[in-house]
Amino acid sequence: MIELQLTGLVKEFEVGQRLLDGFSLQVDSGERVGLLGRNGTGKTTIFRMITGQVEPDEGTITIAPGRRLGLISQIPVYPDGYTVEDVLDSAFAPLRQMERELKHLEEQMGQGSDRGVLERYDRLTAAFEAGGGYDTQTRLNKVCNGLGIGADLRTRLFSALSGGEKTRINLARLILEDTDILLLDEPTNHLDLHATEWLEGYLEQFPGTVLAISHDRWFLDRVVKRVVEIEDGKAELYSGSYSYFLEEKERRYQERLRQYEKEQAKIQQLERAAQQMRLWAFQGNDKQYKRAINMERRIERMRTTPRPTRQREMTARFGEREFHGDEAMVVDHLTKSFGDRTLFADLNLEVAGGERIALLGDNGTGKSTFLKLVMGEEQPDRGCVYLGPSIRVGYLPQIVRFDHPERNLVDTMLYAQDCSTQEARDRLAAFRFRGDEVFKAVSALSGGEQSRLRLCMLMDSRINLLILDEPTNHLDLQSREWMEQAVEEFGGNLLFVSHDRYFIDKFATRIWMLEGGRIVDFRGTYAEFRAWQERQAQLKQAQKPERTPQPAHAQREKPRRSGGTKELEKQVRAAERAVEKAEGRLEELNQEMEQAAADYQRLQELFQARQSLEEELEGLYAQWEELAAALEEARG
Repeated sequence: MIELQLTGLVKEFEVGQRLLDGFSLQVDSGERVGLLGRNGTGKTTIFRMITGQVEPDEGTITIAPGRRLGLISQIPVYPDGYTVEDVLDSAFAPLRQMERELKHLEEQMGQGSDRGVLERYDRLTAAFEAGGGYDTQTRLNKVCNGLGIGADLRTRLFSALSGGEKTRINLARLILEDTDILLLDEPTNHLDLHATEWLEGYLEQFPGTVLAISHDRWFLDRVVKRVVEIEDGKAELYSGSYSYFLEEKERRYQERLRQYEKEQAKIQQLERAAQQMRLWAFQGNDKQYKRAINMERRIERMRTTPRPTRQREMTARFGEREFHGDEAMVVDHLTKSFGDRTLFADLNLEVAGGERIALLGDNGTGKSTFLKLVMGEEQPDRGCVYLGPSIRVGYLPQIVRFDHPERNLVDTMLYAQDCSTQEARDRLAAFRFRGDEVFKAVSALSGGEQSRLRLCMLMDSRINLLILDEPTNHLDLQSREWMEQAVEEFGGNLLFVSHDRYFIDKFATRIWMLEGGRIVDFRGTYAEFRAWQERQAQLKQAQKPERTPQPAHAQREKPRRSGGTKELEKQVRAAERAVEKAEGRLEELNQEMEQAAADYQRLQELFQARQSLEEELEGLYAQWEELAAALEEARG
């Protein structure tokens, strides 16, 4: 079934400059579609057209009857005084209306009512139950836990939240509403790794249709099954994941390039023939002149394939300073608090030359604060961060600020860097600031463009420690790839905070996971760290004894007392030996499980054996307790 149909969409915001030029797309029920394109190609405009916020100049938009839309980037305005809990509960508005009507019908039935009231009550009760009316609190708690919306946040005023927090709350509300078509505009921008993974798991189970704009390549690979790229205002369709899209896009480029080159070779051949015919015509052969004219017309008709283009790679590279010494950075008993809240305490870490470290953790754990302590922008409560004497730092903060945002891009480069006007323009061009754009005020740039400008300025610095705080935020896919090229060429130390798992997986050789005020220091790649986390979770689960509840009516058989107290004493000693033997075997199993941590199949076998032994041991404990009690009773 066709869920969404966009046909021939055209949109101009400036006369003669078409943002969309015949964009067409069909989305079927249950599809997961990724909408890609460079910043400014019209992705968000398409979403606004679908929701009716923007009218197309030409074309039509058809949504299947009865389908409900939910747009993540559209944050509604709520009444004054609305808390986060009120906003989340608004997702259940139809159910709350049913509740009120059911209560009213109950009052009518209590006063005596006709058959129609009873029938209406029965129908409404069935609809209320089918709509999940009795499970709203469970659903609410599940979504809040998944997206990291804590109890304290739920009590705060919605109007007092940051833009990122509002986006997260709105995402939770849309999920609770059970919309049929989810329009997700950069849904992972304000989510930490835990919440992003939860969202991916939710979307895997979501029965409706998803159309997502995202620059998170890991998210795209996990969620979308079809990619639509906006090229020159039109839709280029790819049936597959993001990884397939990359391969197929390159294949199509090479195919078009071959077609163009083949056509150009044929045109050149015909042009040479036409030139020869004109030469013969000049010598008095009129027939050759007519043939030359016809051939030139044929050549013009053949010029139909434009030369395929792709974005130029970034050629700029970080200037590097040679590193001398054994330690690039030492963190010594570092402690930092804000009021009564301790972010971290007594951190001790050492960094050698050339290491690439990803600092990970949930939002609010103190990652950016840690980077500010390294940079000297914040002061610790206790301890210190020592940088080696030959270390020179380059820092790209999460929120980029310029001392003189009123200056244009060229002047900003001239004041900050020791370069000529031409050198400044060349460096800006390497970061896709070209033409009249270099004369724009810095304050007029978007967040992503300001990050790109700051990165451009960093490139000229001779550094050997590069610190990046969410470097890929606000960057489109092309800009992210450019940044990765620059980072890949950089041979110094790298310390970065990021929720971009593609970026983390590509560069990290060491993981610092900040949680609970401590840093888990893992030496290895992100993939190895995830595998280690999974093994730890399995071991933790395996160490939880699963008790088999006894039926309430089951009565244990009382120990026999034949043979007097001596017989009971023998039975007690035998029970003690059985308990000791089982406990010894349990300890052996624990050690074997630790040794088999990397062998999942063996770990499962040991886990099952441990479960059986724990159940047996529980029975042995109970038997020993009853025998000991019987012995005490016999001794009087």
